[in-house]
Amino acid sequence: MNVEQTMDLLKGKKADELFGALYGADHVQEQKERYEELLKGYEKKFGDGEVRLFSSPGRTEISGNHTDHNHGKVLAGSINLDCVGAAAMNHSSKVHIVSVTFGQEFVIDLNHLEPSPRQAGTDDLVKGLLKGFEESGYQVGGFNAYITSNVISAAGVSSSAAFEMLLCSMLNTFFNDGRMNTVAYAHVGKYAENHYWDKASGLLDQMACAVGGLITIDFVEPSEPKVEKIDFDFSSQNHSLIIVQTGRGHADLSADYSSVPSEMKKVAEYFGKEYCSEITEEEVIADLQKVRAFAGDRSVLRALHFFEENKRVEIMVSALKEGQFDVFLENITASGNSSWKWLQNCYTNSNYQEQGITVALALTELFITEKGRGACRVHGGGFAGVIMAMLPNDLTDEYIAYIEKALGEGNAYRMSIRPYGAVCVSDMCL
Repeated sequence: MNVEQTMDLLKGKKADELFGALYGADHVQEQKERYEELLKGYEKKFGDGEVRLFSSPGRTEISGNHTDHNHGKVLAGSINLDCVGAAAMNHSSKVHIVSVTFGQEFVIDLNHLEPSPRQAGTDDLVKGLLKGFEESGYQVGGFNAYITSNVISAAGVSSSAAFEMLLCSMLNTFFNDGRMNTVAYAHVGKYAENHYWDKASGLLDQMACAVGGLITIDFVEPSEPKVEKIDFDFSSQNHSLIIVQTGRGHADLSADYSSVPSEMKKVAEYFGKEYCSEITEEEVIADLQKVRAFAGDRSVLRALHFFEENKRVEIMVSALKEGQFDVFLENITASGNSSWKWLQNCYTNSNYQEQGITVALALTELFITEKGRGACRVHGGGFAGVIMAMLPNDLTDEYIAYIEKALGEGNAYRMSIRPYGAVCVSDMCL
């Protein structure tokens, strides 16, 4: 379909249904207008011709903070903020990308996919994705893409993974006949971040963005993670998930993030293993003095967080399935406390006077204590960025006014879980 035909596709009943599922019934029209502007921008930049629309969501991490990289368990969901793109094959050896939101435009030659010396920036990430496709035995080719995003950047809702999975969906659709699954997407994204960004990320962000819905993932076998969709709607419990931006982003904190998996792995190394999933909490405690001497105290605490967080994921999944929402909320609080005290990812030691996350958590805890309802925790990678609050609907407006008065207007976002991950919107509207 050309641009005009794709515009017409957005006016159909299937588009109404899809956009309602992705963004909520109240936001269908504004999202259609967003896609129409996307198509106009694409046409102005690349001209008319065959074009398809794509969407990939950000993600929320409900529990399982920093467990995926040591092959643990997580509970996560795709959210109603997304990265969207209009794209088409250009039958060349060049990938031409325009990222409107971040004011970037670059061209990548498929014959030169080596990373730059700085190993940073969106162009390096795209090179890594393309190389990851090739290394995994998949096809790549030249295409044009015009992309916008409303996923909060550098804030723990995986704006980078949303972008990665968007491009994976394009490459799968254009050059691989749709035969790739979401696990393959996630591994390509992980490869790009590990080798082209020098970031020791796991698979959580990519899996949550690619799969869609509320999911639990067991990474004990990372090549084939066990993914289970959880049929649960927070609105059925009259609760809302709120993400609060606390100030500074986390784009320059790679060393802090990388220290978490490496320190956990140091504990496993004492036992001759590579990952914490290969050892037990009982083994660590039984030989604690020697483990502390070998790996260090923070490493031990982070490993203990790993073991307990895995248990919490299991408890929370069971609670959702059995309708025990109070148990679910209790474990959100427990997860947050563990991240703060044991994992220690609520602020960076390199600048301990800057503690946006802990200030936001303290204020939120005061609010929850006064009201006697709700839960909160650090969200995502931590050290800087965002927190998550789960609050009854009758308190959300009051909480948002309260927290934005303290932290600044426009810093609190109501989220919903969307049922679809990285998808070709055009194909789903046919």
